[in-house]
Amino acid sequence: MVSSISVVELFCGAGGLTHGFEKAGLSVAVGYDTEPACKFPYEHNNKSKFILKNVEEVNGCDLERYFLDGSTRVLAGCAPCQPFSTYSRRYGYKKSKWKLLQDFARLISQCQPEIVSMENVLQLQHHGVFKEFVQILDNLNYCVKAYEVNCLDYGIPQSRQRLVLLASKFDKIELTAPTHIPANYTTVGETISHLEPLNAGEASKTDPLHRCSKLSKLNLRRIRSSKPGGTWRDWPEALIAKCHLKTTGKTYSAVYGRMAWEEPSPTITTQCFGFGNGRFGHPEQDRAISLREAALLQTFPEEYQFVAPDEPVRFTHIGRLIGNAVPVKLGEIIGQSISRHIAGFN
Repeated sequence: MVSSISVVELFCGAGGLTHGFEKAGLSVAVGYDTEPACKFPYEHNNKSKFILKNVEEVNGCDLERYFLDGSTRVLAGCAPCQPFSTYSRRYGYKKSKWKLLQDFARLISQCQPEIVSMENVLQLQHHGVFKEFVQILDNLNYCVKAYEVNCLDYGIPQSRQRLVLLASKFDKIELTAPTHIPANYTTVGETISHLEPLNAGEASKTDPLHRCSKLSKLNLRRIRSSKPGGTWRDWPEALIAKCHLKTTGKTYSAVYGRMAWEEPSPTITTQCFGFGNGRFGHPEQDRAISLREAALLQTFPEEYQFVAPDEPVRFTHIGRLIGNAVPVKLGEIIGQSISRHIAGFN
């Protein structure tokens, strides 16, 4: 544990970033979020306190009380990315949601921590609100550097592109160099093949999170006709959805697809438990991936718990926690980069 560094996280979710920071040796005092369901996984799996509060209601003095006296202060966060995604731009996501990033900037201005870390979707950098965010940091004399990160380059077994912004009062923070190349990218097989087999709609008796959704008779026929890494174009025409036969639907080839053992997975989303929501079919078994498999592909440890033992496991609920999380290994890489940077000035 690096005692001279203290961290506060905004938009903490289920704790992916915090858990990665802990693995990098950084102590996260508290995490803020507006989702009550995050409290159990955040506090159960991490050594941090969860605060249920909207950042709009938080001020710099609130944060200061959690930074250790004399420590190098780090304020980290991943404002919800839905407002900045390609889908949201296409269908008009409410711009009022962009205020979350503006509130992040406000809190930075009020407490001026030595280090700021922000992770989001790549599309964010094309929005004016991001340029305003960077300008505020520049005006506060931060050295700012933004990275386009391919998660595959760091051993995360999914094709996930992220924007990582690191800002420091000392100097520019260099992100840890990639640890993997295409020849040794981590695969689906290396990540989930050890788990017990399941049929569609079944759950493991030893791990409540290793459960998969049911399939209709039609979708069961579809997945049985699906090849690992293939598309619905491999099916007999009778199984193809009418919308995919239209010109507008022909480009959506990844839906109703199986993953391939020897390849990374696609980006894990909040709907990753559904066979029809993307390439979320199991490589071999006739079902969608389980919630535990999704969590592993997000590099959560296998023992990470998302729901209390006496609470039911709801697919939509847990899928949202997993899909919205920062991959733990990416959090660890960010934490290592920050720790190494600070050590260079001590």
